[in-house]
Amino acid sequence: MLSQTHLESCIQECTHCHAVCVKIIQYCLKKGGKHAAADHVRLMQDCAEVCLTSTDFMLRESDLHPETCGLCAKICDRCASSCEQVGGGNDAPMNECAEACRACAKSCHEMSIHEH
Repeated sequence: MLSQTHLESCIQECTHCHAVCVKIIQYCLKKGGKHAAADHVRLMQDCAEVCLTSTDFMLRESDLHPETCGLCAKICDRCASSCEQVGGGNDAPMNECAEACRACAKSCHEMSIHEH
């Protein structure tokens, strides 16, 4: 089992990723083009929502939080890849989103495998 510190860190990563995705969705919609493509925006919405759900499960100390964290890690990895692809590496908001998603995915992945 992981420490309370890791749980708190994972909650912080999920909360941060949720906030970044919600903020960057607005950027994408305003920018238009590939940034506003339905599949990309939907993935960012999925990421924001699963981060919020995982946070709630961890805060409640649900015994199912490793499951939500596993799903969160998977979706965050996909969202990070999508943001990197859309941003092309030189779009600061997309890079910010990809970094937040990667950090959250790493923390959630650790949480999901160590809690079983």
